[in-house]
Amino acid sequence: MNHTLLSSPLQGFTDYKFRNAFQKYFGGIDTFYAPYIKLNGKLEIKKSYERDLLPENNTSLELIPQIITNDADEFLFVAKFVQELGYKELNWNLGCPYPMVTKRGMGSGLICDFAKIEQILQKVYDKSDITVSMKMRMGYENSNEILATLPILAQFPLKNIAIHARIGKQLYKGGVDLDAFERCIENTNHKLYYNGDITSVAVFDKMQQRFPSIDHWLIGRGLIADPFLPSMIKNNTQHYPANKIEIFKDFHQTIFEQYEASLSGAHHILLKMTSFWEYFATHFTDPHKTFKKIKKSKSLKAYHLAVQEILNDEKRR
Repeated sequence: MNHTLLSSPLQGFTDYKFRNAFQKYFGGIDTFYAPYIKLNGKLEIKKSYERDLLPENNTSLELIPQIITNDADEFLFVAKFVQELGYKELNWNLGCPYPMVTKRGMGSGLICDFAKIEQILQKVYDKSDITVSMKMRMGYENSNEILATLPILAQFPLKNIAIHARIGKQLYKGGVDLDAFERCIENTNHKLYYNGDITSVAVFDKMQQRFPSIDHWLIGRGLIADPFLPSMIKNNTQHYPANKIEIFKDFHQTIFEQYEASLSGAHHILLKMTSFWEYFATHFTDPHKTFKKIKKSKSLKAYHLAVQEILNDEKRR
């Protein structure tokens, strides 16, 4: 079976700078989802959202915009905006687990509001011809919530439903619930994509064996922690390239220069890169020691020296 690999969107990480560098140095991802657009009650598009979606900033990859909202007019406003940029699909986020989102009845906090979901989708399909897809969790409080939502979604010709196999209140803690995901397969005719804890080729192979009907797989945190993972899955190998450290070094330098050019001051650059290293470090020989070196860097000079030391140490192993 041919597998389609998609990059699950991560706010603050998978913007166009990261996507372009990832595609250049690693590849393996067929389609990227953009981090969600959130309007906060105003029918205005922030410049940062527009930059992230501009076709000229995404020339080497396939991109699907995403929205997080609980308002049909917001949905229609964003649909019109992305269509004007040339996009034909808009993904609706019912998966974000963070309390600042869920307490406002958005993301995974919306999954239980069947009436609102139906009302929004009905208005969108009545007034727009955009293709709609979904990204969801199993629910917020428990994994049965999605089973009550699926009959509502069955009324609409959604392109697909990508399901992260956790509930919202878990955030990213604990394991994925594969039994609950299997119940979703059994209770919908919509095409499902799988998302959650694909962290290695071995894990992917087990998932593939468990769910043979699934041919679209989303990789989120695992893609940042191990950027080689998608291409390794595609090439059906558990072996890293011999020049792994050199490739990562060039990738890191590229994204550093991109963020250095767009962020204001060393403090913001260090915060940005440290957040990436929280994931990067997990695939180095000594993750704790690696991340500690990055966190101790209080200047750009110290940061570069720490990165150089980390990469040299890893290369000697």
